[in-house]
Formats: sequence, structure tokens, C-alpha cells
Amino acid sequence: MKRILLAAALLLMSAGAFAQIEAPVTWSYGAKKISSTEAVVFLRATIKDGWHIYSQTVKDGGPIKTSFTFLPSKEYSLIGQTTEPTPETKYETSFSMNVSYFEKSVTFQQKIKLKSTNVSVVKGKLEYMTCNDKKCLPPDDIDFSIPLAK
Repeated sequence: MKRILLAAALLLMSAGAFAQIEAPVTWSYGAKKISSTEAVVFLRATIKDGWHIYSQTVKDGGPIKTSFTFLPSKEYSLIGQTTEPTPETKYETSFSMNVSYFEKSVTFQQKIKLKSTNVSVVKGKLEYMTCNDKKCLPPDDIDFSIPLAK
């Protein structure tokens, strides 16, 4: 009897190991030189139906806001803050506050000043949180490396 219970427990545990991790957001990246000394990098989130990610402007006490950290470089510097389109805003009872968010897709942009003609890549990390009307997934950190065309 113990062997049957052990086998059943192992079978259930191995089935759980193959369960698919929910990933309702995919990220893509691009860059465009706008002059010999400036470029813009694009960070695009494609969001599955029914899910959303939060704006960079969410107030403290709410969900984790989307944020970007660019690695320091001698080849470029940031110009201003990362920009985003106008988000939707609504009251979310789970956070007891108005929150701003994006559905379907959103493209964030960061202007950079090129200090060198040899800039080949812009690196950094982004953090975001995904929710739907039933649950929120833990915040996710993603490293990015965006090639800059010559």
C-alpha cells in the first residue's frame, strides 16, 4: 500500500513540474538613431487579452509599477525619463485606489545621447507586474540588451 501511495505522489509531483508557467506578457525591443548624437530605444510589451501591466506612475501602496533601469555607459547617457503613452485609469478594489495601466500593448521610449559613434547596444533591466480581473502574478524582472544600428 505504501508503494502505491508513493508512486501516486511521485506521479502528481512530476505532472506539476510540467505545468506551464503563465506568461501573459512578451517584450520586444528596438532602437532608432534620430541624429548623429541621439537615438531612441523602444521597449514594447504585448499583453494577452484580459491582462494588463501598470504605468510607471502608479502611486505607492498600489501594484508594482513598470520601471526601467539602464546600465551606466561611457558611450551614452539618458535624456530625460522613459516615456509612455497615456494609460487607462480606474479604481481597483484589490488595491483600494485608482491605478493606471495598459492592455493589449504598450511601447515605452527612452531617448539617449550618444557620446561615441561606437555605441552598439543599450543594456538594462525592467520590472513589471501583470494582473487580470481575478489575480496578479508576482512581479517579473527582465534583463534587456537592445542593439543600436550603426
